[in-house]
Amino acid sequence: MSLMQSFGKPSILIIGCGDIGLRVAKQLSRSHRVFALTSQRNRFQELRKVGAIPILGNLDHPESLWRLSGLAQTVIHLAPPQNSGNRDCRTRNLIRILAQGPNAVRRLIYISTTGVYGDHQGAKVSEVTPVNPQSERAKRRVDAECALRLWAPAHGVTLTILRVPGIYASDRLPIERLQAKTPALVHQEDAYSNHIHSDDLARLVCAAVYFAKPQRVINVCDGNETKMGDYFDEVADAFGLERPARLPSSELQKVVSPMLWFFMRESRRVTNTRIHELRMPLRYPSVGHFLKAISKNP
Repeated sequence: MSLMQSFGKPSILIIGCGDIGLRVAKQLSRSHRVFALTSQRNRFQELRKVGAIPILGNLDHPESLWRLSGLAQTVIHLAPPQNSGNRDCRTRNLIRILAQGPNAVRRLIYISTTGVYGDHQGAKVSEVTPVNPQSERAKRRVDAECALRLWAPAHGVTLTILRVPGIYASDRLPIERLQAKTPALVHQEDAYSNHIHSDDLARLVCAAVYFAKPQRVINVCDGNETKMGDYFDEVADAFGLERPARLPSSELQKVVSPMLWFFMRESRRVTNTRIHELRMPLRYPSVGHFLKAISKNP
């Protein structure tokens, strides 16, 4: 008898239990037997505190993943790809083991990124917009999506891909950047940025377990159209910090890191018209709503 069969509750396996994974595990542990893959034994206690059962394994070492076979019929895949290359070897290692065992996976929810759309110079993008990844990181995400979209129907798995933009929360705001006085782009050259609060993202991931349609891509963002510099200004004002200086791109590129510059020059307005399918209203439909909420409850 497998671990999945030995408990009355339905089982869910979470791959990648960082901040969002912990929030998801805490919510789902009320109704599910939640297993969480971790490569670090020193995280066992943290995972148990949110109601998860830790499973030791490392996506970079497929021989360590044998415990995942037949463990749960629903898998939530939050783990990022490895740090180099154009292929997501971690996702490929995972689906090879998930295809084994007598109790096969029936639903997989993959947390991807809106970075797969690439730069659209401020134009709107939706779930049907062709992907155009322009960084290695985004190319690895596209590779993972493609591998899963081939694997899922071949194995009778309902696949949901949630494409996520910039995640924020009380401890995930650009405070250090503002304190460091890192400049932003002048408004006319500035890029649009897209956001989702950590709590809303976790709730939407949980909702996908119940309501997501088969073989579906959903942009899980708040849908608010904000330029990056305006976002920094909004946070600065909320915390009584100095707004960042604005520089033209020709000057800003010289004073920020290449990685930061790449991030700052990609501009797109991500629509969220499919998010209603998850039947979970957003607590924070914009960063402004969140900043007002915390100002009332400091």
